[in-house]
Amino acid sequence: MNPRINLITLGVKDLKLATAFYQKGLSWTLSEESTETVSFFQLGGLIFGLYGESDLAKDIGIPFSNRTSFSGITLAQNVASEHEVDAIIEKVRGLGAVVLKEPQKVFWGGYSSYFQDLDGHIFEVAYNPFFPLNEKGEVVLNK
Repeated sequence: MNPRINLITLGVKDLKLATAFYQKGLSWTLSEESTETVSFFQLGGLIFGLYGESDLAKDIGIPFSNRTSFSGITLAQNVASEHEVDAIIEKVRGLGAVVLKEPQKVFWGGYSSYFQDLDGHIFEVAYNPFFPLNEKGEVVLNK
């Protein structure tokens, strides 16, 4: 078995609004595979999906209820510079994201910020000098 995650799907309150947020705030390109009920974004070797939260709960087979303020999960995007962290945070702030931690130098030697998207999902945007990016913008970990 090859260890990997192929798809991450977030349940969202308003699919159209959430899709526009990721397109405009993070400059992600919506895949042609998207439909009226699900949005897909190709992120390197990973697919990121957005799906209505009640529909997602129904698909899983669990009752839907509102999420708490922290689900125990964060998603992260590594970028090539501190300037890029700042630019992305300002872009998503302007689209309604709640910045939880302003961009700053951090204890592990990088530079990062956290924000909550329109549905409360927590993202980190980070410049990590110890995780260089390849020509595709992907982090390649040592084996």
